[in-house]
Amino acid sequence: MELSSAAFWIALLQIIWVNILLSGDNAVVIALAARSLPPAQQKKAIVVGSAAAIIMRIVLTLVAAKLLLLPWLKLIGALLLVYIGVTLLLPEGEEDGAGKTQGNLLTAIRTIMIADLVMSLDNVVAVAAAAMGDTTLLVVGLAISIPLVIFGSTLLLKVIERFPVIVWVGAALLGFIAGELLVGDPALQEPVARIDAALGVTQHSFALMTGALGAVLVLAIGKVLQMRQKAD
Repeated sequence: MELSSAAFWIALLQIIWVNILLSGDNAVVIALAARSLPPAQQKKAIVVGSAAAIIMRIVLTLVAAKLLLLPWLKLIGALLLVYIGVTLLLPEGEEDGAGKTQGNLLTAIRTIMIADLVMSLDNVVAVAAAAMGDTTLLVVGLAISIPLVIFGSTLLLKVIERFPVIVWVGAALLGFIAGELLVGDPALQEPVARIDAALGVTQHSFALMTGALGAVLVLAIGKVLQMRQKAD
């Protein structure tokens, strides 16, 4: 597809728009992961984490069709999201020093990258479809999306500072996504179909139910661990 063609620019706008719509949950994770860092470190974590996440998304999109067919991949991703959601609810350590700050920064960047990678498993399919197999179009579209994701994360970070309860909402969102991701695993399609039939619900309704259970699970585990830390 040539750069001068109308089809190229229409497809490019589609990729950017799809990526904006599907990056809301990613922006939440980026903001949550960076919230406990000093202001200068927050900016670095958001920029580096977002850029690395977009690069991973480009690579993942190129092989998305095959990856999504692998059994147990979504199950592993769901478990990772539950772990990340619970981790984000736990208070950071109180130690000071350059070593501690560096560790927190690297931890935040790693959390951003892992969470974005897991949550992008479904998102990249829509982006890949919009790119219509054009690698150049795909890379350009996702690269342009980087500042948009960074802006959304920065804005959300300011809101979190004023309303800390959003941290719990964000953790619940990760749990919800984990629940939906779990029932979409190819290896679980038969048992999920049997459960749907037994409950008399559609696959979409069951996915919403497991999403809600995932959100409750993350919040419950996070609350219990917080109480244990306070008791210690």
